[in-house]
Amino acid sequence: MANLNLFDIFMWTVRRSENDIVNMYDTLSPMMQVTTNGEMLNFGHWDKDSTTPLSAQNHLCDIVAELSEFSNARNLVDVGSGLLGPAKKWNVDFPGIKIFSININYSQLKNSKNMPYDRIVCLNSTSRLLPFADNSVDRVVALESAQHFKKLDEFINESKRILNSDGILVLAIPVVTEQVSTIKDLGILSFTWTSEHFTLDHVTSEIKKSGLAIDDTRMIGENVYSPMADYYMDNRESLKKSILTKYPSYVEKILFNSIRKMKQVSENKIIDYALIKCRL
Repeated sequence: MANLNLFDIFMWTVRRSENDIVNMYDTLSPMMQVTTNGEMLNFGHWDKDSTTPLSAQNHLCDIVAELSEFSNARNLVDVGSGLLGPAKKWNVDFPGIKIFSININYSQLKNSKNMPYDRIVCLNSTSRLLPFADNSVDRVVALESAQHFKKLDEFINESKRILNSDGILVLAIPVVTEQVSTIKDLGILSFTWTSEHFTLDHVTSEIKKSGLAIDDTRMIGENVYSPMADYYMDNRESLKKSILTKYPSYVEKILFNSIRKMKQVSENKIIDYALIKCRL
């Protein structure tokens, strides 16, 4: 059973430093694993063919791969790679691509060291300092990780620096649709959505200031939040049993109320989810 300190969780949310995000993922990632039966930490893209968490997560990985043109790439830098679920899928789907998984969370990388994937290289580093030479990389992807980058501009500038002339940067990122009054508009999510609340305008402005050009923007929030929430509410009893094997009951109650609020603010157009493709 996980030993949770509510004050620590509150402070992680308020400060949102790199160490806080690491602690948050170390503590709460197992919840995602037991509810999805997988190693991915993204919300997924839900449609008629993607009706379970893992199938929706795989579908989002497929969309990111298509948008990023992985079929034409030799190497990929996956920034904020989590438990390496997407990297492992891409390793199988695109055998010609070498994947560099960047994660500031050393424990997640350490637990993945013995995996049988010879084209995945794990690197413990920050998004603000990518350990690659100038103009040396084909693709950079941040799949549901850039919302945690306090210095988003530094990540974007680093991505531009390492991309070659045909390089592509793709962000899959939750956004707020306007400058929200956090507690009033987001409710419980103000305390449980441990990320920066970037607007789409802010993200695109930072991209343009870096000198990168935006090639494509897709807003997919309606295929993310509400169907994910509906799945949880429809299957709450069985999911709760899984969660209670690792967490006390109050954690599931907080999760349930957060997911219900996420559905509401999504349908009220307060939050959305952006896929953004950039080129030099």
